Amino acid sequence: MKTKLFAFVISLWAVLSLQAQTNAQVNERYIEVTGTSEIEIVPDKIHYLIEIQEYFEEEFDGKSKPEEYCTKVPLAEIEQGLREALAQAGIPQNAIRTQEIGDYWRQQGQDFLVSKKFDITLTDFNQINEIIKRIDTKGIHSMRIGELENKDMLAYHQKGKIEALKAAQKKATYLVEALGKKLGDVIRIVEEGNSNIFPFAQSNVLSSDAASFDSFRTIKKNYSMLVRFEIIE
Repeated sequence: MKTKLFAFVISLWAVLSLQAQTNAQVNERYIEVTGTSEIEIVPDKIHYLIEIQEYFEEEFDGKSKPEEYCTKVPLAEIEQGLREALAQAGIPQNAIRTQEIGDYWRQQGQDFLVSKKFDITLTDFNQINEIIKRIDTKGIHSMRIGELENKDMLAYHQKGKIEALKAAQKKATYLVEALGKKLGDVIRIVEEGNSNIFPFAQSNVLSSDAASFDSFRTIKKNYSMLVRFEIIE
């Protein structure tokens, strides 16, 4: 008898609890909006990626055919020239980091051409101009801007999220007031997937110029917050 009574009490409590939740959902009035913001950040660290690769001197004599290429310029010589050019541009050796070493099968019947990638840390986009002025492009396979960084990135993240929340509140306020209601307390906040508009600029070796990177000089980050507000009569 006690067991049946206990089971009845549990069952009754579950029914009442479910009914209370259902009524609360019916009576709850809210508006849910998404607020967005975009933060533009000036980088204080620029990763400039340069790949060098062995080549044949005959490639640039203007008369030899590929099958006649035979005088290969070794990678060590190209790297030495690159480091000298970087030093002349004011780039310290500790700012140059080897990223990757590989090889490339140029053509059937010819040797492998060894390549090497460098990650060069810059603090100013104008340093790219100085590098281009001094570099020997014959041994350069590619140059591009890589990752952009800022030491205060966390503070920018916080600012972006706050601005997105304010945008959501502003949007919800004018929508609710248009219906003759008032905006109440926050019920729920969901941080949606924030995105990075992160530039990777591939440059032409011969025409690369810092001025051509105007659209890649900043880090752009987008923030989105989904917010639910109570509606007051």
